[in-house]
Amino acid sequence: MNFGNSHSLNNISLTVIWDGISYELQTFPNEYRSLMMLIFDRIGPEEFGVCLGMGKCGTCLVEIIQGHTLTDFDRNENTTLAKHGVNNLSIRMACQLLIDEQCNGMIVKII
Repeated sequence: MNFGNSHSLNNISLTVIWDGISYELQTFPNEYRSLMMLIFDRIGPEEFGVCLGMGKCGTCLVEIIQGHTLTDFDRNENTTLAKHGVNNLSIRMACQLLIDEQCNGMIVKII
């Protein structure tokens, strides 16, 4: 069995823009449960993802510049976005965005 780089064919590359700097991130499906955890682990912005993915605080808001914008929202995400006055489908909570092959090539900006 080869346990080396067995998921290299399924690599996911995405770009995260934070504070004017672009970060090119590489991951693979199921390495992180959400975009928030990937950003938190690899970039570590202060006060990002305060509720740890519960969809309640709104500290992980991102704007999807390029890539898929899913229209399915968790009920907490809808409520939290409304609380922050967000009604733009390209603005999402990173904790509610699962990392999968559809994220390959995605560009997001931390708000």
